[in-house]
Amino acid sequence: MGKRKKKLRMPEARPVSPRWEAPETVDAFVSAKPNKVLMTLVEELLGEEGGLRVLDIGCGAGRNAIPMAELGADVVGTDLSEPMLAAARRLAASSLAAERLRFVTAGIAPLPFGDDEFDLIVAHGIWNLSISDQELRAGIAEAARVSAPGATLFLFTFSRNTLAKHLKPVEGQRFVYTEFNGEPQCFLTEDEVFEELQRRGFEREVDEPLTEYNRPPDGQMRTGGPVIYEGIFRRF
Repeated sequence: MGKRKKKLRMPEARPVSPRWEAPETVDAFVSAKPNKVLMTLVEELLGEEGGLRVLDIGCGAGRNAIPMAELGADVVGTDLSEPMLAAARRLAASSLAAERLRFVTAGIAPLPFGDDEFDLIVAHGIWNLSISDQELRAGIAEAARVSAPGATLFLFTFSRNTLAKHLKPVEGQRFVYTEFNGEPQCFLTEDEVFEELQRRGFEREVDEPLTEYNRPPDGQMRTGGPVIYEGIFRRF
């Protein structure tokens, strides 16, 4: 394996958007179901390794973190929303896997962990909330830093196909648009996903496209939820 690239300058810390602390949003995350593809992946990795150290970045109310621990993984969940973390801790307290769960207040970068600590990084609907290219790239760089050699990355993020093709990104940015809900968020093409992850040593193990959900007809803008890319990568 080649040398790790230089650590990026971390973006300045910013407050969490109020919408992630609203009671109705927290309640929706409390009732959200875990990602089935992710749960299958965790079962497979546990079968291969016997133990599994997981970092769930932007874990919200624990929709994925708690089920992963209940499958047998040791899970650390991070989030900037204290109401989300409070809900996650309440749910975890009633779980039989409570001793395998820990929740930490942190954004996507910097991450308050040492190098090579985790076997699985979960970035489920979190990097797309970056408000600048710098923040996105710092988040990916930090995920690479804390992941062990050979670690797995589970990615669930916004596709550029959410937006009409004629739209342009925010001035000075490559990935950031505001047209979807009025807030700056990152929308990547499949090639950009591969490019940004490969830059930090994450590669797909299979030569096939990313799974894409909710894609509208070409040229049209998605009017419901965003179009989503889902994929599994390995850190080499």
